[in-house]
This record gives sequence, C-alpha cells and structure tokens, in this order.
Amino acid sequence: MGKHKLIWLVLVGLFTNSVWAETQLNLTKGVTAVSRDVYDLHMLVLYICTAIGILVFGAMFWSIAFHRKSKGVKPADFHESTKVEILWTAIPIVILIAMAVPATQTLIAMEDNSNSDVTIQITGSQWKWHYKYFDQDIEYYSVLSTPREQYQNQQETSAVKGENYLLEVDKPLVIPANKKVRFLITSDDVIHSWWVPAFAV
Repeated sequence: MGKHKLIWLVLVGLFTNSVWAETQLNLTKGVTAVSRDVYDLHMLVLYICTAIGILVFGAMFWSIAFHRKSKGVKPADFHESTKVEILWTAIPIVILIAMAVPATQTLIAMEDNSNSDVTIQITGSQWKWHYKYFDQDIEYYSVLSTPREQYQNQQETSAVKGENYLLEVDKPLVIPANKKVRFLITSDDVIHSWWVPAFAV
C-alpha cells in the first residue's frame, strides 16, 4: 500500500462517526436559555479557531512542501507591503470583534440576576454542600454519594461508572421549572466545585 493511500485511510478512519460515537469531549447543550447561549458561543469560537488553524497550517505546510530548496525554488526578494500589513492587522481585529460581541452579550445575560423568582445560597464544604432557600424556611445538606469503589477505581469490584459519575448526591437540589433562579455560591473553608453542566454554572 502506498504511503499516501495509508495516510488517507488513517484520516478517513479518524473522521468516521463510529470512531467518535462514544466520546463526550464537547460541552453539554444544556436545558436553560443561558446554557444554550454558552454552548452556541463555544461552538462559534471553536468553528472560527478551527477555520483559522486550517488556513494557517494549510498555508504553512503547502509552502514547506512546494517551496523547499530541493525543488529549486528561489526565495522572492521583496520589502514590506503596507497593504499586507494593514490587511493582516484588520482581519484579526474583525475576528476578535465577531467573537467579543456575542461573548459580552452572553456574559451579561449570565450575570443578570434581576427579578429572580428564587434565590438559593450554596455553601461548599468538603464533599458536601449546604442549600438555603431565601424567603423560605428550607435548608439542608447535600452529600456526594458516588460509591467509593468507583472513584478509587477498584478493579476487583463490579461498580460501573454511570452517566452521572461524581454528580450523585443523597439530597439533590430542587428548583422550580421555567423560573429564574439566582445562586449565591460561597464556601465554609476552601472553594469546592458546585457544578450543574445542564445549567452552564
């Protein structure tokens, strides 16, 4: 099998759906308007960066392959071009503005806690969280309930890491649907992660 055929075969194999079917390397789309905005912003930036990477590395490798000394190519003798300087300064500015505008809008939406229907204070402790619902006489502790055998990777057990691995708790947080919820996150000692992927928080 020729060298080029082998390379193409590897590339085709990498980009087939079956290879990536079980991977979860992307953000969660989420169930709230803010989380969907975060996901859309992430995808926009990813597409822009991917396009830039393809263009830059494509041009670089093409130049390396077809302008090498062994092909007898002689380098051009030229001085700087004002037009080119302006162009490669203007294009990155436009790209940054295209990313900054939706990023700023999303960030403002995430930080907008006005007119919230429910306010919940979340206090992190070691492997547990304390929830306190403001304006209601409700507060309780929620403790991580992932079996020790799973996060210690004990091979002799039959414990299988499920979809909610390291997200299981004994008393989950309960919030109303279709309401605006404000979270006040703090800690008793050190900062402990409180993360709801579907909310992008």
